[in-house]
Amino acid sequence: MATIAFVVAEVAYHAGALSGLDQAYTDLWHRLSGVRYTPKHTALVVIDEESLSRYPDDPLVFWPPLFAKAAATLREAGATVIGIDFLFSITPENWFGKLNLSKTEALQQYDLAFRQELNSGKIVLVGSIARGETGKPDTLLLPHSDYLLSLPNMDLLAGIGLADIESDQDGAIRRFRIAPAMNLTKEMATGAPRLSFSALMAVRASGQNPSASEWSIGGFGYTASSVHNISYVGPQGAIPRVSFYKLLEKNALDDPAIKALRGKVVVIGGDYLGMNDMHPTPYSSSLAGRVGTLVTGMPGPEIQANIVETLLSGRTTGPVPDAMRWLLIATVLLLAIAIGLRTTPLIGLAAVGAGSLLALGIGYATFQRFLLFPSAHLQLGLLTGFFMVLGLRLTREERDKARIRNMFEGYVSDDVVNMLLTSGQKLDMGGQSMHITVLFSDIRNFTTITEKLSAHETVEFLNVYFERVINVIRAEGGRIDKFIGDAVMAEFGVPYPFADHPARALRAAAGMRQVAEEFKSWMRDRFPHKELPEFAVGIGIHTGNAVVGNLGSAKRMEFTAIGDTVNVASRLEGETKTLSCVIVASAETVRAAGDMVVTGRHDTLQVKGRAEPIEVYEILDIKA
Repeated sequence: MATIAFVVAEVAYHAGALSGLDQAYTDLWHRLSGVRYTPKHTALVVIDEESLSRYPDDPLVFWPPLFAKAAATLREAGATVIGIDFLFSITPENWFGKLNLSKTEALQQYDLAFRQELNSGKIVLVGSIARGETGKPDTLLLPHSDYLLSLPNMDLLAGIGLADIESDQDGAIRRFRIAPAMNLTKEMATGAPRLSFSALMAVRASGQNPSASEWSIGGFGYTASSVHNISYVGPQGAIPRVSFYKLLEKNALDDPAIKALRGKVVVIGGDYLGMNDMHPTPYSSSLAGRVGTLVTGMPGPEIQANIVETLLSGRTTGPVPDAMRWLLIATVLLLAIAIGLRTTPLIGLAAVGAGSLLALGIGYATFQRFLLFPSAHLQLGLLTGFFMVLGLRLTREERDKARIRNMFEGYVSDDVVNMLLTSGQKLDMGGQSMHITVLFSDIRNFTTITEKLSAHETVEFLNVYFERVINVIRAEGGRIDKFIGDAVMAEFGVPYPFADHPARALRAAAGMRQVAEEFKSWMRDRFPHKELPEFAVGIGIHTGNAVVGNLGSAKRMEFTAIGDTVNVASRLEGETKTLSCVIVASAETVRAAGDMVVTGRHDTLQVKGRAEPIEVYEILDIKA
């Protein structure tokens, strides 16, 4: 029996049958460990809220002189490599040129200092991969050509790293590639960057040639195809960080925090409210599922810094050696099965529970040594052994084996599958065209509100508002597709094909308008001295055909809707500002809803991305 249980555990381990549960355990070890070790090779320079507040009138596109000054400070402080996690796809000069403004000599020299810093050879810029459609090559998104020309010898291999990081199926980032897989044409691949942003910084910091095919970093060998686990230093904030603005101060080099950057790889990136570069990590998960990225996510630059630290420190996290795994699994299984054969089923079950806890203890202990032990697969072996022992007992006693089979019956499906199973409707998850109504809602003056609130206050008011709005939408059978910052996208008629989905969407919009009116009082009471603008929303609604299904990549899929109907609904939400309306719906939605709609202003609009104009109505009320 012990042999069979051992084989089951080993086969399941090699097949990855319980890799999801083992991954959940490993995420738990991350959270329990907190800060795992002291980083010695990397640091962060973050453009945070304080840095942005120092230059409130300067968009980031006009920050090259500031980046130049910051890079010069880091260079003088002795930073080994400086990585800037911003894609400089346009220059200030080019920006003004697009606006047909005169090119003065001062403008032409505007980012000269930044180009000179690029030419110093200390800086690594980021590029990105735009994945091509099936059968078509990928393309590279690179910094503006003016900046590429400023790199020493225009060496893109040494000066540009690819910032793309792969995520697991649950969206969390746990692994990294030395060189992201790309499908480039031969012409595009010649001289193009190929190493990831973090790997390139580590290769350069270790004094090796980025164009080589193999590298030795931190005592380990790597190839371009290498995929490894990220040995996170700890949760967000574990990597030492310095606010960007401090590099720009007069006596910056006297700052102890900046002095501490000597000999380190420094990643410059953003970490401010509204930045679309927050990602879930092992610290964002729980055994019950992943929690909100807004609260527990990690900024992309900090993830890059963790990868650099993993490489340079040599703290690679990998599986335990085979011999150690076999010994530990076999020992625990033999003990548990021996107890089960010689005692009552209840004591045998207790032995399985104790063995399962021991499996978790072994997993946590080996994790501290940067090794991964398959605790879940040992637990599977324990369960297998227990049920074999129990089956033997039941056979001898001629008990009903159906009770054992029932113990293995239990399926967990996501919300969409649950709804489809309940309704009996069948939905082609691979994609199908459906007639639906799409609703977009956005908070007015959101930027102004957030400027006057702290991060915690912003999250608090959004959560309270979203909770109320979600209730209204779900009451009408709507489906929340996603939250986009302060915006909400919802669909009616999918996955349930309600015949009256236009009417449901309009009733939901009216309810949301009422929620917004009531929420004004909540905002005034909660933040009485913040001098916030009056809380208001804009809602756009459109009815038509859309493609609905699972969209994304093999690593991450999302059930959503795309197409002209979605785009028009989004545009109509934006037009509420122009029309000074709260709710704007297309004529298609209004006519499909029937006589229940009380309309106001009637207009015909030409919206961006659509050749034909669209007829719209202001929605004043919905008759009961």
